[in-house]
Amino acid sequence: MKKAVFTIFAPFIAILPVSAAHAASQVQLSSDVFVERIKQKSDGTLTKILEEPKLVTPGDNLVFVVNFKNAGEKPAEKFVVTNPLPRAVAFNGTSDGLETVSVDGGKSWGFLPNLRIQGDDGKSRPALMADVTHIRWNLNQPLPAGSGGKLIFRGIVR
Repeated sequence: MKKAVFTIFAPFIAILPVSAAHAASQVQLSSDVFVERIKQKSDGTLTKILEEPKLVTPGDNLVFVVNFKNAGEKPAEKFVVTNPLPRAVAFNGTSDGLETVSVDGGKSWGFLPNLRIQGDDGKSRPALMADVTHIRWNLNQPLPAGSGGKLIFRGIVR
């Protein structure tokens, strides 16, 4: 069953200031979503490409890119970027491994290997990537005026 992209990917980024009240207002965020496809080249070799996700199906690999830029005149210090995951997407890691995650809707945060959830049987078990509901990056290094970067995470359509 194919699903239209617009039903899966509502705006999904938020910026939360940690200490400097002005940091959130001077850091601009934008996001892109791609579906990873494997294509056969003319020589027969396979290559991975990123495409606009016009339609996605369960099992498709997605790449989410969050672009950030300091549009202010002063360095932005200690800001946080938080992404809720669309329910139709299972978390599949980040490009940097520096994220913390939530498995309870954003109420608590930690590194995935340190988190536990209550299983269907009522017993506590280690949290899995499929349990992640939110991803968060704490950007503690000053971001000079005019500079920026990107944060990348991956997901699999459920």
